[in-house]
Amino acid sequence: MTDESNFAEQILNDKNKTNVRCQFCNSLMLKAKEGTYAEQEIDVPLMVQKKDSKADALNTEALHHFWLVEDMMSFENIGFSHTVDGRKFLVCADCERGPVGYHELASKRCYLALKRVVHADA
Repeated sequence: MTDESNFAEQILNDKNKTNVRCQFCNSLMLKAKEGTYAEQEIDVPLMVQKKDSKADALNTEALHHFWLVEDMMSFENIGFSHTVDGRKFLVCADCERGPVGYHELASKRCYLALKRVVHADA
């Protein structure tokens, strides 16, 4: 997981400076310079749901910092959930942990949350 205080270090010319990897299994998700930095606020389900939550309600957190990926084929290793309210959530295709971001069906854009991934070349 990338600490919010280190986000600026990951950006070079509005692109991801290094490879983006799964924080759990280190699988390569996105190669360097494939994502464009974007800020917006969106509620994304927590990676681990609270036990006391109702079955029909998801616990979410507001995320603000994303790598925008215009073409889903730019990803190296990403999985997609079923559609929920006009979007699909992104998960690691190897370990299936997530969500690490979301895919907007209307615009076909993908948003990978900086907070939920690791930035490392190796």
